[in-house]
Amino acid sequence: MGLLVLIFGLVLLLGAHVFVTFRKLRAAAIEELGHGYRIVFSLFALAGLVLIIWGYSEYRAHEWMQVWMPPPYMRHITVALMLFSVIMVVAAFVPSHIKAWLKHPMLGSVKTWAFAHLLSNGDLGSIVLFGAFLVWGSYARVAAKRRGDAGFATPPASWTNDIIVIAVSVVIYLLLGFYFHPYVIGVPVFG
Repeated sequence: MGLLVLIFGLVLLLGAHVFVTFRKLRAAAIEELGHGYRIVFSLFALAGLVLIIWGYSEYRAHEWMQVWMPPPYMRHITVALMLFSVIMVVAAFVPSHIKAWLKHPMLGSVKTWAFAHLLSNGDLGSIVLFGAFLVWGSYARVAAKRRGDAGFATPPASWTNDIIVIAVSVVIYLLLGFYFHPYVIGVPVFG
């Protein structure tokens, strides 16, 4: 049951985000619903997120199915890639050379996060979860490029924001690795 709930949650969350890429349909929905569009979108996304979390935790507790055994060194690659993922997500919110270079750093972060976790998780639920996010992130990036969305392109004159992005990212990365992942997810990252 947990795997089905996970899949339904992914359909809601990622389906809402795929809908956004259909600009004409999105514009019609905004015209029809006005500010209610954001409420409806948020409710779909939030419901999807809750179902993903619940479904994945139920799957891990009761339905675990190992598909392949990742080599132990993959864990180290995942840990290393996650630093880049965190840098990208922080860069999405701060004008910087990093943001200008990446164009769409949030999508880069999601794809890196998903790919990194696919490397070190060989169970069915993880493959479905992280695989779905990787496919969506790749689709969203192609959709952005096709509609001519060049992303953030003008870096600031100074490199100060880049230093801030990296410093904040390292702190967040360490907090996620030492506290969030072991205590919330139940899987230690370091050590």
